[in-house]
Amino acid sequence: MLKARSIAAGAALVIGTFASSQALAASTLDTIKDRGHLQCGVTSGLPGFSQPDENGNWTGIDVDTCRAVAAAVLGDGKAVEFTPLTAKERFTALQSGEIDMLSRNTTWTLTRDASLGLNFAGVNYYDGQGFLINKGVGVDDASQLSGATICIQAGTTTELNLSDYFRAKGMEFKPIVFDTSEQTVQGFSAGRCDVLTSDRSQLAALRSKLADPSSAKILPDTISKEPLGPVVRQGDDQWFNIVKWVLSVQINAEELGVTQANVDDMLKSDNPNIQRLLGTDGDMGTKLGLQDDFGYEVIKNVGNYGEMYARNVGPDTPLGLDRGINALWTDGGIMYAPPVR
Repeated sequence: MLKARSIAAGAALVIGTFASSQALAASTLDTIKDRGHLQCGVTSGLPGFSQPDENGNWTGIDVDTCRAVAAAVLGDGKAVEFTPLTAKERFTALQSGEIDMLSRNTTWTLTRDASLGLNFAGVNYYDGQGFLINKGVGVDDASQLSGATICIQAGTTTELNLSDYFRAKGMEFKPIVFDTSEQTVQGFSAGRCDVLTSDRSQLAALRSKLADPSSAKILPDTISKEPLGPVVRQGDDQWFNIVKWVLSVQINAEELGVTQANVDDMLKSDNPNIQRLLGTDGDMGTKLGLQDDFGYEVIKNVGNYGEMYARNVGPDTPLGLDRGINALWTDGGIMYAPPVR
C-alpha cells in the first residue's frame, strides 16, 4: 500500500511539474505579445553584428536575428527594443528577465550551457579567436608573440583561450583588460598593447574602426572554436523552440532559394519543403504556438541567412568577410539546419 501511495505521489509530482513547466513555457511568448515588442540584448556597438547609427537605428547579424524572431512572433521585424550590454552584463540581464533573448556574439560553451540557467538556440556565426597586430611589428604568426602585451575584453572566452594557448606554447604575455570591445580597440590604437585578441569576425569589425585600417593585419592563426548564437533562459521550452526554429527557417530558406525579394512568388510553389517553410501547407507554426505563416513573415521582414550575412559582414561590406565555414553545407561550409517538416 505504501509503495502504491509512493507511486501515486510520484506521478502527481511529475504531472504537477509538467503542468508548471507548461505554464512557464507560455510566459515569454505571452509577455512579448502583451507588451507588443521583443526586448533583445545586443552589444553596445560592434560593426556587422549589432551597432546603432547616429539616428539610433540598429543593424548587424545579431540585430537581424532579433528582428527575425520579432517577425515570427508579432509579424513585424521592427517590433524590437534593443538593450546594449557589455560582456560582463549580458548573462545577468537574461537571467533576471530584463531581456527576452540575448543575441550578442556570444560563444556556446558547456559551462555556459549547463551552469548559468541558459540555453543556446543555435549558431548564427561560426568563428574562432585570432590576433590583430600592427603591420610594422614584423610578426607573421602567433608563435612569435611571446612576451607581447595583449589587449583583451573582460568576461569573454577569449581570456581563457589566450591563457590556454600561451601556456601550451610555453610563452608569456601581459594582458591589458578592458570592459568593452570599443575600449580594447582604443587601447590598441593608442599603443597600450602590441596585440588585440578576440573572435576573428570581431577583429575585422574593430580594425574597421582604426584611423587607418590598412595599418593592421589579422594573423592567420585561429586558436579556438567560437560558435556564436542567440541565447534564452532555461525552463521555457516553447520560447527556446521558437528562437531555435526561426534561425533554422532562415538557413533552410537560403538552401531552398527563398529570398526576401521572391518570397511572395514562392507562396505559389508546389515544392512541399517550401510550402511547409512558408506555411501554405501543414501546421508547423501551430506546433510552436505561432501562426503557420511565421516562416513567411521571417523571410519577408528580414530575409534568409545568406542575405543576412551578405548585408552585414559579407565581401561587399567594410568587414569584407567571405562565407568560409559559414557557407551552406551544400556549398562547402558547415551551415546546416534541421528540416521544417
